[in-house]
Amino acid sequence: MKTINILAIESSCDETAASVVQNGREVLSNVISSQIEIHKKYGGVVPEIASRKHIENISTVVKEAISESNLSIDEIDAIAVTYGPGLVGALLIGVNYAKSLAYAWNKPLIGVNHIEGHISANYIEDKSLEPPFVCLVVSGGHTHLVYVKGYGDYEIMGRTRDDAAGEAYDKIARALNLGYPGGPNIDKLAKLGNKDAIHFPRAKFNEESLDFSFSGLKSAVLNYINQTKQKGEEVIEADVAACFQEAVVDVLVGKLMQAARLKNCHKIALAGGVASNTRLREVLQKECENNNFSLYRPSLILCTDNAAMIGSCAFFKYNNKEFSDFSLNANSNLEIGKM
Repeated sequence: MKTINILAIESSCDETAASVVQNGREVLSNVISSQIEIHKKYGGVVPEIASRKHIENISTVVKEAISESNLSIDEIDAIAVTYGPGLVGALLIGVNYAKSLAYAWNKPLIGVNHIEGHISANYIEDKSLEPPFVCLVVSGGHTHLVYVKGYGDYEIMGRTRDDAAGEAYDKIARALNLGYPGGPNIDKLAKLGNKDAIHFPRAKFNEESLDFSFSGLKSAVLNYINQTKQKGEEVIEADVAACFQEAVVDVLVGKLMQAARLKNCHKIALAGGVASNTRLREVLQKECENNNFSLYRPSLILCTDNAAMIGSCAFFKYNNKEFSDFSLNANSNLEIGKM
């Protein structure tokens, strides 16, 4: 089989990333320039600042990725780039840079969906993983239950109707003055709390629905904090974090297991930034062991935004000759499976 080397670029939010991936499974380089320290002072990502930082960093990051791969430009077979969903200004930096490289180097251009990229991180982590499997994609901007029927062939089984899980984490972290990013901070604090101290609601639709909702949970937690303070009582932040997290994990794991049973599929995968949450991994591992399911989950560096996952996804598009032309544009609301 011919070796295919893909240079991938990711700039959908606040990480400027570039990677060279071989045959969709082997990472030759994975360079990430994070902006977390910059955005911390604002309590979240400021789109305008993110875009400016991408402009400053992208050339250096791409050069580093090529250098670390030990490949020449002639050995690069295609240029891949995230073109949605994400922050439109941030996406545009990556898309236009990738188009320039593809034109200058006369290489095929491959536009990649960010969510499909997160799913594809599992192909890097476990070289033997092949579809079909059920994947929970859970991050700051997305919460999806996806049945992966084949490479690039997806069925959306459920999605959030309001806040994404990671978004809820960030908002509760802000209310508890834990700073940004909220997810890791709540995960850490929750380990010190009693997960049974407070019962927060779990949103339920009809029994068949695999959709999620976290806005009601978020409101319930905020109301609890405010009412406790109004009574002059102490808010035990570790308990609030633990009980909030337990409510989120309970719903995520329950829906994922339900989806797997519906498809009679014994392979389950995690993807996205929240997939690095230690409580989610722990509970899901136990559930999979109890039900004789196989669990696939990327290492932490592949859960957060990175370009290696984009290069993996692009490889399968390359094989299917799914190339983009130079009219490729950023699409901040791009849906999975759409071109």
